[in-house]
Amino acid sequence: MIDQQFINEQKYERAKKRVRALSGFYKHLAAYVIVNAILLLIKYYDLGAGESMLTFSNFSTVIFWGIGLFFHGVGIFGSKLVFGNQWEERKIAEIMDNEIKRKYN
Repeated sequence: MIDQQFINEQKYERAKKRVRALSGFYKHLAAYVIVNAILLLIKYYDLGAGESMLTFSNFSTVIFWGIGLFFHGVGIFGSKLVFGNQWEERKIAEIMDNEIKRKYN
């Protein structure tokens, strides 16, 4: 039989790790929005007469940092789309059962 306390500790550690990952992503997202808003405002107010705001150089930080943020989000949320909680729970139980069987055989 599987030790319930061990299972609860494992669930707690996974939940704690997930919360840290989510927190890191949301902090990254907040920094992205705040910093890019400030940079775009500075660029907007520094425009000369006849200059357009719609140039690649004005949005390069937004684009490249956005790509990084996208992949950060995929790393956090993408795995849950393919390997959801139910899959994780089944796999954990399977691995733990195999370990117990090996231990007692």
